[in-house]
Amino acid sequence: MTPVPFTFTFDGRTLTALPGQSVAAALWGAGVLAWRTTRTGGAPRGAFCGIGTCYDCLATVNDRPNQRACLVPVRPGDTVTTQEGIGHDG
Repeated sequence: MTPVPFTFTFDGRTLTALPGQSVAAALWGAGVLAWRTTRTGGAPRGAFCGIGTCYDCLATVNDRPNQRACLVPVRPGDTVTTQEGIGHDG
């Protein structure tokens, strides 16, 4: 059976994902390589290790900052936004 794609948003853009994909995998699949900026200097970051060890892939998912995008499954209707620095208190 073919998985049925669904949509979520990233920084206001509607993107498509497949069931079982992590937020990072869905963003990569859409051509998005960075979804966080560093605390100092604002350098772009995305997935680095891909297994939840390095914390480079932090994103804000449904208004919750500091979510490891490589571990969090994307769900229909999720709102993902670029996290700047340490995010915000939620």
